[in-house]
Amino acid sequence: MFRFPHRTLLALGVVMSATLCAFASSALAQVQKLDRVVAVVDDDVVMASELQQRLNTITQQIAAQDVQAPPIDVLRRQVLEQLIIERLQLQMGARAGVTIAEEELDQAIARVQQNMGVSPEQFQQKLEADGMSNNAFRQQIRQEMIIRQVEQGSVNRRIQITDQDINNFLRSKEGEFWKSPQYSLGHILIPVGSSAPSEEVAEARAKAESVYEKATGGEDFRALAISSSAGQNALQGGDLGWRKTVELPTLFADALEGVEVGGTTKPFRSDAGFHLLKIHEQRGGAAEQVVEQTKVRHILVKTSAIRDDDAAYKLLMDLRGQIESGDLKFEDAAREHSEDIGTMLQGGDLGWSNPGQFVPEFTQAMENTPAGEMSMPFRSQFGWHLLEVEGRRQQDMTDQYIRNQAANLLRNRRYEEELQNWRQEIRDQAYVEIKLPDLKEPTEAAGGESESQ
Repeated sequence: MFRFPHRTLLALGVVMSATLCAFASSALAQVQKLDRVVAVVDDDVVMASELQQRLNTITQQIAAQDVQAPPIDVLRRQVLEQLIIERLQLQMGARAGVTIAEEELDQAIARVQQNMGVSPEQFQQKLEADGMSNNAFRQQIRQEMIIRQVEQGSVNRRIQITDQDINNFLRSKEGEFWKSPQYSLGHILIPVGSSAPSEEVAEARAKAESVYEKATGGEDFRALAISSSAGQNALQGGDLGWRKTVELPTLFADALEGVEVGGTTKPFRSDAGFHLLKIHEQRGGAAEQVVEQTKVRHILVKTSAIRDDDAAYKLLMDLRGQIESGDLKFEDAAREHSEDIGTMLQGGDLGWSNPGQFVPEFTQAMENTPAGEMSMPFRSQFGWHLLEVEGRRQQDMTDQYIRNQAANLLRNRRYEEELQNWRQEIRDQAYVEIKLPDLKEPTEAAGGESESQ
């Protein structure tokens, strides 16, 4: 499955409304007048009516944003270029066999309705009021989804995030800032000067210790700050707001190390006096990620013209019986009978797996099988399986989780740049013939009507 990029029509009800308006009856009334080819794009064409409809949509969006629109001839060329790129993407999707299941399309339309804040009945009324048929709208959304899938598949293959990329980011100041959590902090200051006599220092320390005991004993930290703190935020309950540790003085950051949410630091001293910090809440950052891993082996038997489901099930049941009786080891059975090329030579060993790593049927069978036992034969999209759970363990995946999140961040940053590069490449490699001179760039119009690469 592919995620939808930020600009997709499916995510924005306001864009959806503008798109529907483009199919208003006034525009449809002009179809006969405008219907002619304005561009040939490889094996497809762009019609004048399509260009006008899209131009109506874009001008309405610009008007809704209350910004100055470019000259109409410039805007028309930009819109035509957008349609040309979309034609190329749809052709690529057709060649690659990209299809959208009806159920997936229904879910996407439901999200559009939800974003618009209307019921299905109200949505249908909106379509009818704007002169757009349900079939035309479904086709539009289907094409949007195909384009997004083509973009995702093509662009993501161009983006390689290496371990060194991740290491460099995590070691940078930006990376340190990114991975550090935010804390809602409370602060109490018991003042004493850096050159104060030892008696005053001892008195301030004793008061700070007393406040600490009250805070850890259940008294409200904010009330203690109002009554005892000399900090500038004392009357606001000592509230420092949300802060990342990298935004705090080193002395404060060091004091917070090891303190959990709801905890209070022991008093620590600076030139201004003795401080206490309390962590009210935490958000962001990488909380400890401990997962249960499962070590499992499996045997895969595929169905074919000479082995149906019953035969595959019977074979695995026979193997299961031999393994249970001790006549056969699971790994030996996997080497001889499994059709999973990637694991058969290792006796079906899949190693330690994380939750969600396998298809749902496999995951469910694995979770329902006690350690040291075998499952009953079960079917997945790959064929029939027999698995053996060798053990389970709790594994700290915090570091890996941080690295995965950093990789996603870096990939998303590069995506938009690579998307633009890829679009330009497919445009440069395509045969495109602009039929109307007034839609050409000035230099192109001077040199001729067609362009082919």
